[in-house]
Amino acid sequence: MTLSSRRLVCRVLAVTVIVGLCVSLVGCAGIGPVTPVAVSDVTSLSGTWEGTVYLPGSERDDVTLTIRDDGSYEVVSKRGLAVSSGRGHIVISDGRLVIEDARGRGVGTVLRSPAGDILVKVDLTLSDNSHLSAELWRTR
Repeated sequence: MTLSSRRLVCRVLAVTVIVGLCVSLVGCAGIGPVTPVAVSDVTSLSGTWEGTVYLPGSERDDVTLTIRDDGSYEVVSKRGLAVSSGRGHIVISDGRLVIEDARGRGVGTVLRSPAGDILVKVDLTLSDNSHLSAELWRTR
């Protein structure tokens, strides 16, 4: 890799991180003031979560995520009549979720609203270097 291509990769990475932070802040502003919650064990997140996944190109899908006590998960995404699914694994590192499956990897942050509602915000980088994000709430 040449020096100029390394610089280009670093610039693209820096812009991606900045845009991701800005999008996260705008997304959080839409749900009111929230505070991060440090997670120490994946079992505290086990159960079913539902929300929206934001795909490249501003497309949105409904998503259901089921997390098991061992950190494995299944995800089902629906858009109209189309359904896709996947499986992966979540581990906790420094109070955040580290998510990995066959299509990519990313991080998740657990947030609490003033009303006590728990939200998980996820940012993933797919194997083709595209990005997606999701906002999920625990179902009762």
